[in-house]
Amino acid sequence: MATARLDYVAPWWTYWLHNFPHFNFSLLSVDSTFKPEDGSYQQSLILLACLGAVGLALSLLFLGGFLVCLCCCRRNLDEDAKRPNTCCITWVAIITGLITCSAVGVGFYGNSETNDGVYQLTYSLYNANHTLESIDNMVATSRGNVETGVKQHLERLDEIFATKPEYLQALRFMQLMMGNIIRELAALPDINKTKVDLAAVADQTTFAEYYRWLTYLLLLILDLIICLAMCLGMAKHSQYLLITIMGFVLLSLVLSWASLGTGTATAVGVSDFCVSPDKFIVNQTKDFLSADVAHYYLFCSRNLPNPFQQSLTICQRSLTTMQIQIQGLLQFSVPVFPSAQRDLTGIQRLLNSTEFSVHQLTALLDCRGLHKDYLDALIGVCYDGVEGLLYLSLFSLLAACALSAMLCVIFRLWTLMGSREKEYDDIDEEDPFNPEPRRFSYNPRRSNTHSFCSYISSFGSQASLHPPPQSSSSSTVPPPEYMNQSMLFGSTPRYENVPLIRGGSPPPSYSPSMRTTYLSMTDAQIRHFGTDFQV
Repeated sequence: MATARLDYVAPWWTYWLHNFPHFNFSLLSVDSTFKPEDGSYQQSLILLACLGAVGLALSLLFLGGFLVCLCCCRRNLDEDAKRPNTCCITWVAIITGLITCSAVGVGFYGNSETNDGVYQLTYSLYNANHTLESIDNMVATSRGNVETGVKQHLERLDEIFATKPEYLQALRFMQLMMGNIIRELAALPDINKTKVDLAAVADQTTFAEYYRWLTYLLLLILDLIICLAMCLGMAKHSQYLLITIMGFVLLSLVLSWASLGTGTATAVGVSDFCVSPDKFIVNQTKDFLSADVAHYYLFCSRNLPNPFQQSLTICQRSLTTMQIQIQGLLQFSVPVFPSAQRDLTGIQRLLNSTEFSVHQLTALLDCRGLHKDYLDALIGVCYDGVEGLLYLSLFSLLAACALSAMLCVIFRLWTLMGSREKEYDDIDEEDPFNPEPRRFSYNPRRSNTHSFCSYISSFGSQASLHPPPQSSSSSTVPPPEYMNQSMLFGSTPRYENVPLIRGGSPPPSYSPSMRTTYLSMTDAQIRHFGTDFQV
């Protein structure tokens, strides 16, 4: 089998992160070897996490400077200037939304990759824990069978064969073999502590990973909601909605920078472990595992001998020897001592069970099973896990920059909405030169209102007035100027081409039928009504 060094090679991004400068709180350089229990190393990771706080401070300074510039530019705006062009703001908002959506996509991928890597780690830890638990149970069962079961049967056989020295000599030889088995099984390492440690690490990792995954998922959903709400706020021109969006953007901005610092520190720490994992594991297991056992499972090389091979071989040979002795006693002693058959059969059954357990122990203690779990855990953490953390850090950086730009867009939209409302408030409702459609709505009933002249028109039509002949007089008075300009300030056409009556105020609106009535009046009607309606 190939060595572990050929199967596992740390990816290039772990070396890149491992070479990040490590400094403690005194700004002194710290060794980048993974030592989580060392205080200086912990300080170096905390300083890396503080990069998020530095980014947040820079973002707030930038936003503060933008607000100051915006207020200064707003004071210097000319009151007679035209309405500002919002095309640039629209494009900035669109680009910001696209960047945010892209960052969310990167975040979803990174969150999934990190979760897959941690799941592979915990699965390997649980699998290795199950293997170690099986080894521990088999060792305990084998020792119990030999120490308790076989020993009791041998004591009873010693009483039965008290008169046969040759049979007693066979029993003493079996007791010697039993002592060898017990001694070699006891020489196997106590892996109960290792089993408990692996189970605890797997449980804590699963618990932390669940809340990490859920936190990033909520942050990604929050960014998507902010993008949708931003589009809605721009479409509705709602200041209250923009205020709400502004609060959520500030919250997401703080969370994005915090996640960037935390993700960077975690990625650097895990990369320090991935560059040299064997050294760290050997140091952590030196209290209950010897160096040769640890190297056997970490490297699993053909050049490394199995540290348990000698003990397992002695156990198998001792069990085989005891089986041969039991077969001989069953063949020669049972015809003489029938009561010994039960104990001899019981010993044979226990030896068969113990031999089966020893064969299983030989397979489980082989390095290939546990080494595979070790490689799977390393690949899950150092490949998928660290890669996912890098994508999450990229998401946090892009989201923080996009959210800062989004705040600038919101501030600018706020000023534009305020200036537009001020522009509407400055309109004088009493100004006759304001466009009528903005001040009044068209009422169709107004055009149908009957005036005094309409009653005159009705009276003329009832008298069956006939139109007079066309007058050849050339002294026709031109219509006043205000009648020709009546179309400029009204929302409906007005027919006021009839001259003023006695130079007084203009009459109400005339319709074409009314004008025809006026023109068709006879001389008798003029004498009856006077010259008030003479054209």
